[in-house]
Amino acid sequence: MAASLAAVRAIEKQPAHAVSRPRVWAIVGFAERALAAVLLAALLPVLVLLAVVVAALSRRTPFVALARAGRNGNCIWLLKLRTMWEGAECVADSRFLVERIENAPVPEFKTGHDPRVTSPFAAFCRRYSIDEIPQLWHVVAGDMALVGPRPLTYPELSTYYGDDAQEVLSVKPGLTGLWQVRGRNSLTYRQRRELDLHLVRHRSLHLYVSILARTLPAVFSGINAG
Repeated sequence: MAASLAAVRAIEKQPAHAVSRPRVWAIVGFAERALAAVLLAALLPVLVLLAVVVAALSRRTPFVALARAGRNGNCIWLLKLRTMWEGAECVADSRFLVERIENAPVPEFKTGHDPRVTSPFAAFCRRYSIDEIPQLWHVVAGDMALVGPRPLTYPELSTYYGDDAQEVLSVKPGLTGLWQVRGRNSLTYRQRRELDLHLVRHRSLHLYVSILARTLPAVFSGINAG
């Protein structure tokens, strides 16, 4: 935990980068959507196979959609591969492939060993962020970016972000961000809020590329995930 806190403080000491012009970010947004579409198409066979395995193990829909706060507070139904079953979630709306879950409980302190995850296969998917592959669709649709604050529930924003929530919601949520490359579940909500605010206030191409470059090593390591 001390190392994680030191990492947050180190970021705060970095010099602020000037926010790039809106036209540059428009180009970045277009490139993100194109890249996400290519990745989603390439990973589609893998995603289909994963869905079949999850459906067979859980005997429920292979995907879930979780209510999360998007840009300007608009609701995003965040797609994920199901990793929890046996009554671990509150059913709001079940469909053929996707189950919408509006008020899924979120633990106050996240750990790498969530007791709600009872399958080794599901734990593997969570450890290496495989369950988040469907979220590429949100980037294609323009609801998310590749880099940004990770989507939060409305209760999390109210409880842990307070007056800073609106600032965090001023940009699109991302598939990855400073939280994911700086400690993930080893960080407290206070540290996560500081990282999200830093990402918004110091938004730059340099920071954007740096986070992207460090995401794959962080994901492949599986450290502090779950």
